[in-house]
Amino acid sequence: MRFLETDIGGVFEVELERFEDKRGFFAEAFQTSKFGEQGLETRIAQTNISYNHERGVIRGLHLQVPPMAQAKLVRCTRGSIFDVAVDLRPSSPTFKRWVGVTLTAENRRMLYLPAESMAHGYQSLEPGTEVEYLAFELWSPGDERGYRYDDPAFGIEWPISPPIVSGKDESWDTFKG
Repeated sequence: MRFLETDIGGVFEVELERFEDKRGFFAEAFQTSKFGEQGLETRIAQTNISYNHERGVIRGLHLQVPPMAQAKLVRCTRGSIFDVAVDLRPSSPTFKRWVGVTLTAENRRMLYLPAESMAHGYQSLEPGTEVEYLAFELWSPGDERGYRYDDPAFGIEWPISPPIVSGKDESWDTFKG
């Protein structure tokens, strides 16, 4: 595994190291010691799968607050997504900035988001897209927060317009911080 730093501290694009032969390839997608060496979370609490029928579906922006803050390792297992992390750490030099990466079933890259004040969302880039992510804390509805995908405080440039958004995600407040 290679850990590629993004423009936001603590957010990494993770590239698999493939061992290929005539049968195909083998790659480690998660190893506790390698994540620990990077100072990243290692205790997986749950695994989630999200399926999107349509192109343009946005899920997010979501996060959980302490004590249930939730780091995530996101990968696209079918289709492709534009995956976004938004830095909401007031003391960070990248406060309110976002980074977006394209994750596809073909490139098999992953995005790691730290637990501390990092909002997450993604947009499906093709029909039939499936996303799987490891969560390093259990989902806790009472600690869940969110912000609108089109919040002007962040200015995220989603690739597909108009998006398909759930009522819940459309109802989140805008960021006031």
